[in-house]
Amino acid sequence: MTSTPTAPHPADLGTLVVLPWSGAAPDGTDMPYLLAYSLGDAPGGPDTTAAAVEHLLVSNGLPVGGDLVDGTYRPSLPISLLVEAGQAVVRMPRLIAQAPAPPEWLAAVRARGYAYLVFTTRAWPEGAPGTVVSPAALAAFAGAQETLNAAAHVVLPATRLR
Repeated sequence: MTSTPTAPHPADLGTLVVLPWSGAAPDGTDMPYLLAYSLGDAPGGPDTTAAAVEHLLVSNGLPVGGDLVDGTYRPSLPISLLVEAGQAVVRMPRLIAQAPAPPEWLAAVRARGYAYLVFTTRAWPEGAPGTVVSPAALAAFAGAQETLNAAAHVVLPATRLR
């Protein structure tokens, strides 16, 4: 899914993508994950994109490469997750990203009440919208230390429209 940010230099972010998936957690149940990344297609290339994404995250109180931010204990966190009509919608100042969510992800987020967001500054051009991403390719990118160390990690409570 792509979004249209209204950051001071939106072109520097490139194309942003949010990808929902679920997988087994240590407790034996499914965990709903969200991976957010840029394709690195900003005019200045992946380095410009990484700096712009990092600025977006840090300016919203989300440390890159730092501790897990637990939004269930921080209601004033400027990032939220809306789950409605089979969609995952991530909102933060200057950014709204929406992605269709698979049924197993929706079931996992319903059961847990939250999703685990990994918002990385590392570009992934192979994960372009409309392309089929194999589970192995997703695991290789999302699980790479380079990706995880360059990311903000956030537990986002799921909300619904009333």
